[in-house]
Amino acid sequence: MKVSIIIPSYNEEEFLPNLLTSIQRQEFDDLEVIIADANSTDKTVEIAESYGCKVVPGGLPSVGRNNGAKVARGELLLFLDADSVLTNNYISSAVEEFELHNLGIAITQIVPLEKSFINQLTHEFANYMTKQISEIKPHGAGCYGILTYKSLHEKVNGFDETLDFGEDTDYIERIGKISRFKVLEKPRLLISTRRLEEEGLKDITLKYAKSTARQMVGSKVSLEELDYSFEHGVHRKKNRIFYSLCGEGLGHAIRSAVVIEYLINEGYDLIVFASDRAYKYLSNKFENVYEISGFNTVYEDNEARYKKTFVYNMKDVPSDLKNNINKMYKLAKKFKPDLIISDFEFYANLLSHILSIPLLSIDNMHVITEAKYDSPTKYAKDKLFAEAVVHAFIQRADRTLIYSYFYPPLKNENTTMYVHPIIRDEIYALTPTVKDYILVYQTSDSNSQLIKLLKENSDKKFIVYGFHKDERDGNVLFRSFTEKQLFKDFKDAKCVITNGGFSLITEALQLEKPVLSIPVNKQYEQILNAMFVDRLGYGEHHDSVNQVILDNFLEKVEVYRKNIQEKYDKHHDNVETLETLKSTIEELFYM
Repeated sequence: MKVSIIIPSYNEEEFLPNLLTSIQRQEFDDLEVIIADANSTDKTVEIAESYGCKVVPGGLPSVGRNNGAKVARGELLLFLDADSVLTNNYISSAVEEFELHNLGIAITQIVPLEKSFINQLTHEFANYMTKQISEIKPHGAGCYGILTYKSLHEKVNGFDETLDFGEDTDYIERIGKISRFKVLEKPRLLISTRRLEEEGLKDITLKYAKSTARQMVGSKVSLEELDYSFEHGVHRKKNRIFYSLCGEGLGHAIRSAVVIEYLINEGYDLIVFASDRAYKYLSNKFENVYEISGFNTVYEDNEARYKKTFVYNMKDVPSDLKNNINKMYKLAKKFKPDLIISDFEFYANLLSHILSIPLLSIDNMHVITEAKYDSPTKYAKDKLFAEAVVHAFIQRADRTLIYSYFYPPLKNENTTMYVHPIIRDEIYALTPTVKDYILVYQTSDSNSQLIKLLKENSDKKFIVYGFHKDERDGNVLFRSFTEKQLFKDFKDAKCVITNGGFSLITEALQLEKPVLSIPVNKQYEQILNAMFVDRLGYGEHHDSVNQVILDNFLEKVEVYRKNIQEKYDKHHDNVETLETLKSTIEELFYM
């Protein structure tokens, strides 16, 4: 056997067939092809085997090349990258020139596969600089193709597997010290420009200049120092996520904290974006949380005022759009996320489309647009507006997970699925009891009529959250938000009066607390949550509350509690939901 061609690979189904076809076209029969594959999840191995290649385990480039060399039968070893293509008679001309000059190791010159003036100019310049540097000391890279004797490979103990960058230059230098090295003149290797296109000419030129300068003085350089990753060839493990969430209220932040902690513990690398209260809440719990501007709803007298909301938000949209996208874009270029997760956050959705990064939507809002259910005609305008908002916030997510405690049929089960609501571990750990007070929780402090009604019921005790104060007013105890105190009050409450906030309702159901839901008027997401509380017999839904409604609800509290105990899909932890999330993430990493 004259030549063994060794090719490291990872998920190269797009490029590998071109290289293998070009090898088959060579007028050189005395060769074998060895693919050192790093556990590809696509059809790379299947393609390699269909071309009659030998497949061995791979890893980083140095590991794959060494593993291939161990089983090689050829006198000469030719190391190639999977995204290269051989020109006509490449092997014959390379071997002929190699033997003519009595060489021990050589590289060839490169030509861009994607033709353009800039590509051709930059590659010719790269060839020129490589030849000039090689006059001083042996120098080159794997993308140029490396040709050497197997005996010399074994003599220097192959590629240094402790190096995560520059292992090819180190290899050439070590063999060059004990044999002759040359940049071959005639054979040319066609190579992909995908890394140039991904990172930009300026960035990649600076990285290679830095690495070459360090290598010329005998110093090593690492991937981390260069902010470089093997996105192709042997890829870094895909684990980088941008996680962005809506900042209005605390429901999104509370459940996101559970998700973020899980993803970090599972080894994912996260950058988190949030606005308003969600930013304050999460930045106290995690690192790498960045503040962005978000949209806020204007509430008056327990009603969402959409005209005022529109005016309030639109005055800041131009600057918010510029500032948020600039911040996210710059971080994305440095961090290189593999996936964007949006819990109903608008700007991350935009970024996913700008950078063509897969988007996973996970929220409770999409039940509005993705499910089939009946809704009273009096809410038709509110529903139409809500659908428009959901469609505007998230467009064409690759996968959609919907937190829900009610499960109307989905319109598209191929890309959308329900998951059980995320509940804080502290809530799961509570053993609920029933005492004589009622917990009242409001997202907005605009429901003054409710407070008036509570104070009129002087024979009943109420603990109220959402008005941002700590004081007692007769039978009404106001508390500012602290999780520890809320858990205690939640555990022992007789029942819950709230608007239609999703997270509070799901935690109430987990603790078997019947719910009297008075959603913010015209806020359809809350209306929908309240409707299903009522339909499922877990409590009542009313557009407003009065003494009769309060009395009737309290009379039926034990009936509703029994319904929750018998019918609600109660869980003991978040494992099922988080495992579904993880499997969806892994699926999207390799779309």
